[in-house]
Amino acid sequence: MENKYSSLSSRYIRYLATQVGFDLSGVAAPRKGLDFDRYQSWVDRGFAGEMRYLTDHRAALRNDPEALLPGVRSIICVGLIYNGPEPYSTQFSDPERAWISRYAWGADYHDVLRDKLEALAAKLLEVRELSWRSCVDTAPLLERSIARDAGLGWIGRNTCLINQQKGSWFFLGELLTTLDIAPDQAPPDRCGTCTRCIDACPTAAIVPSPSGGFELDATQCISYFTIELRSAIPESQRAATGHHIFGCDICQDVCPWNRRAEKTAEPSFAPREFAPPLEKLANLTEEEFRTMFRSSPIKRSRYSGFLRNVAIAMGNSGLPKFRAPLTRLAESGDDLVAQHAIWALSQIRGGGS
Repeated sequence: MENKYSSLSSRYIRYLATQVGFDLSGVAAPRKGLDFDRYQSWVDRGFAGEMRYLTDHRAALRNDPEALLPGVRSIICVGLIYNGPEPYSTQFSDPERAWISRYAWGADYHDVLRDKLEALAAKLLEVRELSWRSCVDTAPLLERSIARDAGLGWIGRNTCLINQQKGSWFFLGELLTTLDIAPDQAPPDRCGTCTRCIDACPTAAIVPSPSGGFELDATQCISYFTIELRSAIPESQRAATGHHIFGCDICQDVCPWNRRAEKTAEPSFAPREFAPPLEKLANLTEEEFRTMFRSSPIKRSRYSGFLRNVAIAMGNSGLPKFRAPLTRLAESGDDLVAQHAIWALSQIRGGGS
């Protein structure tokens, strides 16, 4: 009788993953301690900032995939491209419009990836009995390290996973399984001597690592300021955030491996509105904000943080036309929004009539 956990090939896994719509896939062994010391050192040096989900009781779970699925024998790692034909942020300079990170233009990727991971699990169940658990980035896994082990790419100096053929514009997901599947091989690091991502970062968030190479000081990253930080954005970094109101793509925009990056075939990731007008966003009520971004990653910034970010972007534009909406935000009952709107007004008064 065939063992219910008998082996499958990673080639067959890639075939199934392609059938359900994934652009990349590979298999990694569930290694205990994979890059955990590096991660713990990063946390201990305060680089996680206020992202408590990276430092609370779940942190130790990242040390062992067995904690998420007892009996795990292999991890199927998948990638789904979200890049579109629209220009990169480094090619866009309309001061009246907001820049939203490319990954957040369409539907919430968590939902899209979970649906596809469940479809992949269903296909596996047609040929083998197994236990499985799907994970998107909310699960306590060091998923870039696992994806590297699965052959999907190398971890670049900008700390993004980079695939030689497809670039770095893809979401990652994992399917932990009790199947025996021979793992793939990690590819070589192909960043070479390139430092374009480091040189282009407006806030100098990519820093040397004590263990060699580079790492991200999240507390200096525009994505952290505009998404994760609940308090005031440091005044010294406000001008550097430019017109970014949710996330930042600069380190990927300038990466040579993204010059010919593939475009997504997933309709859910099409932008609802490319680079929306700042004035329109500043006038949203809280109910309108929730309705507009109900199924979008942007809701993570929360209404107060969102308006804080919009105010800074309007201030950085230097456009006198934004005085009226900024004055209204400065008179709002929200102290966080008001203080950033007052700062923004000072930038406009100093920059034009």
